[in-house]
Amino acid sequence: MRPTMILNKLEKTLPIKNIPRPDQDAAEKPPIYPRYRYFRRTLVLIMLAVTLTPLIVTVTLSFYQYGNLLRSEVRNHIRWNAQSTQKTVSFFLNEIVAGLSYYASEYTCEQLTDPLTLGPIFVRLKKKNPGLVDLSLVDQNGFQKTYAGPYNLVGRDYSKSDWFPMAISHEIFISHAFLGFRDIPHFVITVSKRTPNMGVCGLLKASIDSETIDKFIAATKTEASDDIFLINNTGNLQTTSRFYGKAVSQSFPLANLPNRGDVTLETFKDKTSSEPELRAYAYIENTPWILVLVKKGYTYGKSWSLFKNQMHVIVITSIVLVTLVVFRVANVLVERVRQGDAAREVILAEAEHTSKLASIGRLAAGVAHEINNPLAIIDQKAGLMQDLMEMSDDFHYKAKFHEQITGVQNAVSRCKVITHRLLGFARRMDVTPEPVMVNELLREVLAFLDKEILYRNIRLELNLHENLPTIQSDRGQLQQVFLNIINNAIDALETEGMVRISTSRQEKFLRVDITDNGCGIPPETMKHIFEPFFTTKANKEHKGTGLGLSITYGLVNKLGGTISVDSTVGQGTTFTVLLPIG
Repeated sequence: MRPTMILNKLEKTLPIKNIPRPDQDAAEKPPIYPRYRYFRRTLVLIMLAVTLTPLIVTVTLSFYQYGNLLRSEVRNHIRWNAQSTQKTVSFFLNEIVAGLSYYASEYTCEQLTDPLTLGPIFVRLKKKNPGLVDLSLVDQNGFQKTYAGPYNLVGRDYSKSDWFPMAISHEIFISHAFLGFRDIPHFVITVSKRTPNMGVCGLLKASIDSETIDKFIAATKTEASDDIFLINNTGNLQTTSRFYGKAVSQSFPLANLPNRGDVTLETFKDKTSSEPELRAYAYIENTPWILVLVKKGYTYGKSWSLFKNQMHVIVITSIVLVTLVVFRVANVLVERVRQGDAAREVILAEAEHTSKLASIGRLAAGVAHEINNPLAIIDQKAGLMQDLMEMSDDFHYKAKFHEQITGVQNAVSRCKVITHRLLGFARRMDVTPEPVMVNELLREVLAFLDKEILYRNIRLELNLHENLPTIQSDRGQLQQVFLNIINNAIDALETEGMVRISTSRQEKFLRVDITDNGCGIPPETMKHIFEPFFTTKANKEHKGTGLGLSITYGLVNKLGGTISVDSTVGQGTTFTVLLPIG
């Protein structure tokens, strides 16, 4: 008999579907099991990490390098702006000082005391320096002898002014900004006027409003700075600041005095501001002033914003393109692997099936000729004997003979069940996915066992979790799985035992626990519980073939799930089945 004919005969005998034979159409794609989804997810993550890591590192370095370049450029620009403004202010003051020194040396104290002399000098100086407010001669006692200007300040006493002691002791002196008699922020420049015997007869004093310096230094301001102003060494504003207030009346928060000489740069971060500011300090030579330039948010200028926007576009575009390519490549690779695995499984399954067909074919022939035929004859003869006994009169051992004949018939039925299960173990089965509600399926299986559960007075507990998702699986094979496990649980119980069936969701799996409070399974037996032909029912009323759990184990694996056992001797056993969702 050829293997294909034997397979056809086995298919008619057993009520389960076989897996594809070599002569069947295998074009239908197998289901995507969780291991392929996990492989694809892992492959996508690895490929994204490999491709995006260089991009991220490059972008990070670009941001870092370009940020440093911009910061360096801003620092250089503000340094140049400070140096330029420093020289411009010094030139402006030196020009006034030069004019005062010239007239102080050309005219005597008596001439300068004459308003007719001082007036024209003031006109000439103001023509050359429009910011000049007035011109006066102050004697060594601090009294203003003569005055040329728009205010009536003749005879004013400056001896108690802060600037006078310093001015009288210096040849040339430039004061702090102060309000004075006019109540207007201004500063004075004085040049000592000496007599022929080198004694000091007075001070030639020029007044300049702080507003003049404001306009002067504002003209030197560039995009390198947001604010530019003068302070003294205590931080008092000498000119008006855009951010810190008006001259004389307000101060700049100067933490430490800058170094003399070159321009000093400082980065300052205010707690109330989200952006740092860059400050440049430079001393104005021969004055009590410090030039201050402030650049707010110097790392977030237009160039930085433009660069950042361009990099964002490049990075987002690159990530989208890389992600699309990676997913495409990953799908192709996973599909190739799946096809390779499917082909390998087909080859292995065909090899295994061929081997089983060879063995089971011989066994089936032996069962058919050596067991089934004699069993049929025995069954017929035993039935005939039973019929003859019923037609005959009673005799001494008639009841005994009737009992023995019934035992023979039961033994024949048992042998038929064994051969039927043996052939079932040798068959292969397809997985035909369909929507399955596990709770409903369990109730259907229990309907087959109601009578036995009731007869043996077994307590059945159902803890079926509501709203469980519908899974895609083979309904018939799941019925066989749960029927085998529940039957084993019932067989493990004496009368008045307990069987508990629970369902729940465990991450991406649906979990079914079947628990009994029977005698339990010893550890040495647990090692072999899923092996074919291994049984623990040899000495029990319901003897087993050792194929039920082996078939169950194979079916659960074929459905993409797992089955495990937890047992304690004397307390009971729990079978746990995990079935994939989706």
